[in-house]
Amino acid sequence: NQRSLQNFISKTFQKRKMAHTRISMYLPPNINPAQADIAYGCWALPKLNKELQSEDLQTRQKALMALCDLMHDPEYVYEAVDIGCLESLTALLKDSDTLVRIKTTEVLCIMANHNVGRTSFLEHDIILALSFLLNDPYSACRENLHQVYKQLAQLPEGARGIINSGLIPSLVWKLPREEEDIQELILDTLAPCLQEDATEALASRAVPFLKQKLLSDNANIRSKAARVLTAISIPLEGKNQVKQHDVIPILVHLLKDQEPEVQANAAGALMNAAVTTEGKYTALDADAIEPLLMLLHSPVTKVRLNATKALTMLAEAPEGRKRLQTQVGTFRVLELDNNVTVRRAAQIAIKVIEWKP
Repeated sequence: NQRSLQNFISKTFQKRKMAHTRISMYLPPNINPAQADIAYGCWALPKLNKELQSEDLQTRQKALMALCDLMHDPEYVYEAVDIGCLESLTALLKDSDTLVRIKTTEVLCIMANHNVGRTSFLEHDIILALSFLLNDPYSACRENLHQVYKQLAQLPEGARGIINSGLIPSLVWKLPREEEDIQELILDTLAPCLQEDATEALASRAVPFLKQKLLSDNANIRSKAARVLTAISIPLEGKNQVKQHDVIPILVHLLKDQEPEVQANAAGALMNAAVTTEGKYTALDADAIEPLLMLLHSPVTKVRLNATKALTMLAEAPEGRKRLQTQVGTFRVLELDNNVTVRRAAQIAIKVIEWKP
């Protein structure tokens, strides 16, 4: 028995001597030291909301980092609104720390991607709260807030909320002064807002600013500026200002742009501007008919549609109708277009062109 015990001890010692470090097949846990620990289950958001109100800067920062991850889930967005996170985030928009302001606007930006977030913003007056950061010295903060405005403007009530908050003059004034990425966001916000009401934009000299953007080297800015001009020229005052500021010749030039979206939006703006008699003759003097006829052969439906409607406006003038009478065959082809809206527009164009007093 004693000999067996000695053999056992000897073998055990040999095994320990031969032991080596084993590397696990599994990755280590992903621990972010800059992010707050998320509590389990239903305690997650209440704990983070409490930390958002902490007097300790690092605690607030970590809580915001964690919220950025959670807010991608619409269920968490709903719960966050329900427990009062929006009130905490609104207070943090005025925080003296740059990172806190940036991450707060980022959280709101993520929430704005969900319908529940957008509707909650309208109920909690987030539009006005964000407006205090329009002049924030950090572009990341401003870009996030303009992303929120862009998302809100997609809803009719959101566009009206921006208008009713008196922000249109500020957005117009910011347009030529911001970085290009932010300019695009502002234009995306203005277009649906001005479809609701263009009064404040017209009073803020928006048309000259938009005219300048039509000449941009950035195709996205040219396209979005033309889209905003389409909206701002819906009321009569907008049509008159487009004519007065010599925007129509630039729109005619953009009909030859390489980008289909620029062509489509330029044709749309030209269509609205040509509703008035002065607009019609200004477009005719700028030789708008030929480039518009070229766009009727575009593979892009929106381009064909807007070009057809713009030519219909020009055909209402005797000179325009006379020049288009030889092009009726082109419109006959469009009557067979795959898109029903284009077919209908072509039928109206033919009626106007063939009309005789």
